[in-house]
Amino acid sequence: MATNIFVNLPVADLEASKAFFGKLGFTFNPQFTDETAAAMVIDENIFSMLLTHEKFRQFTPKAIADAKVVSEVLIAISRDSREAVAELFDKAIAAGGSEVRPGDDYGFMVSKAFADLDGHIWEVMWMDPNYVQE
Repeated sequence: MATNIFVNLPVADLEASKAFFGKLGFTFNPQFTDETAAAMVIDENIFSMLLTHEKFRQFTPKAIADAKVVSEVLIAISRDSREAVAELFDKAIAAGGSEVRPGDDYGFMVSKAFADLDGHIWEVMWMDPNYVQE
């Protein structure tokens, strides 16, 4: 069995978060989605579980960080091209997200960062595969 990654994120409004990420082109696995959680498919083996605060509290005794005030995680996802980075970033801003910082362009790698509706920071990046050495 392949290793899967599940990034669990607390969200204040599950339906609003589903709508936001839906506008970015992400889909949800209905088998693991209900009124308390949504299994967002990022890639074949990468998922984000968007959890209501009540559901999230079932997994940790710690307080839920307000991602609009503190950084608890930075989520980086790659795209296939420079253009795809800009496209996803632009969709995020149009859907109600906010720019976190100006993008980086190192020639062989570009990135742009946005915050989702709850303040979680998503960095979208592309790296030239010819630059990576074995």
